[in-house]
Amino acid sequence: MPDAVWCGVDPDDLPDGLVVADEHRRVICFNRAAARITARRPDEVLGDRVERVLPLEDLDGRRWWQLTDPYGGLSVRRGQPECNLLLPGGREVLVSARYVRAVPTGPLHRLIVSLRGTEARRRTERSHAELIATVAHELRSPLTSVKGFTATLLAKWERFTEDQKRLMLETVDADAARISRLIAELLDISRIDSGRLELRRQPVDLVAAVCRHVEGHLAAGEPRERFRHDVTGPLPRLWADPDKVDQVLSNLLENAVRHGAGTVTIEIAPAQPCRAVREGITVTVSDEGPGIPEESMSRVFTRFWRGSKRGGTGLGLYIVKGIVEAHGGTITVGRSVAGGAEFRFTLPVGVPAVLA
Repeated sequence: MPDAVWCGVDPDDLPDGLVVADEHRRVICFNRAAARITARRPDEVLGDRVERVLPLEDLDGRRWWQLTDPYGGLSVRRGQPECNLLLPGGREVLVSARYVRAVPTGPLHRLIVSLRGTEARRRTERSHAELIATVAHELRSPLTSVKGFTATLLAKWERFTEDQKRLMLETVDADAARISRLIAELLDISRIDSGRLELRRQPVDLVAAVCRHVEGHLAAGEPRERFRHDVTGPLPRLWADPDKVDQVLSNLLENAVRHGAGTVTIEIAPAQPCRAVREGITVTVSDEGPGIPEESMSRVFTRFWRGSKRGGTGLGLYIVKGIVEAHGGTITVGRSVAGGAEFRFTLPVGVPAVLA
């Protein structure tokens, strides 16, 4: 396969279909993904004309090669943006093209065509639809409560005692906080998916942060013996976003308390050097509950995953993974020695924001 390897990358390792034609319209590269998408074998297409190998039509039945005319027309063109086209048999495929010229306005030297199946796009569309449905469902209940109580108070304020008013207002406040948390989750997902999650790195005391979260659970009524935390030191100095780290700890501890059982153990230790993190801190949160089924382990950090106890949006662990990875860290899930769930995340030491 001439010209089949560029910069040490084998085209067969690429996830998208790649078809390359030379200056004579002859196909010189047809990778494995292209063969899968088009149901054509490389040995039967190499050397053939690209328009016969890819008889593409647009959704109106017009032939794409006649419309785009890559080997003719304006010599200043650089390619074609991705669009939906049809292969023989009506198979839909996403196609984009890049024009490579030996000189800026010279004749076409290489035509590079990228092919993608529509399955990934359909999965994305289904995911977006599921997100909208989940958000609508989660918003409906607190908004109904807020609307009901405020309307009742406005219409019949004088009929209620002070204690009744306080109870209704406390309910409204709690539901408003729930809505705010959901909106914050949606914003986090948007930033994670678009790679725009901003980190404001500062020195973070992970031990103090864990103690603060444990005290919050104690104040909410959990018994002190429910928690145990161990620190193996000395710990390196950690530069991270304290608010984001709090978000990770809050989610993992909340899950352990709500879905687990027995003692919740938090272990903090220097990270073992590895390819991903050379120096950092590892935090392990485990419980003694039933744990996560083996068949669910691979889905824990995906959107909308929920454990055996329903409730919540199922977005928390997806956000946790995004935050940890935005710091350059790693997070895993497994089974603890006691049989419960065990989440372990590692954060690299990082650098001050002014040096980042």
